Amino acid sequence: MSVQLNHTIVWCRDKQRSATFIADILGLPTPARFGPFMVVGMSNDVSLDFHETESEITSQHYAFLIGEDDFDAIFGRIRERELEHWADPGLAG
Repeated sequence: MSVQLNHTIVWCRDKQRSATFIADILGLPTPARFGPFMVVGMSNDVSLDFHETESEITSQHYAFLIGEDDFDAIFGRIRERELEHWADPGLAG
């Protein structure tokens, strides 16, 4: 039996803004609308499906495997936007 992750739902307050933000930072294509979701596709056929909620949103951890050249470009966009960032989910420098 073959099992592959297809997508995960990312809960947010503004799906258009959130999906566009992550697509821009990661250098991915513009998110596409699919039903109630804004979908950001990854190169391994997995997607992040952004969906709005008024409920509490708990912290989640998403890890992306990227090459060195892509890392430099992505980190450059993070620095250009002066986004707060840290090295691990425990918020350590």
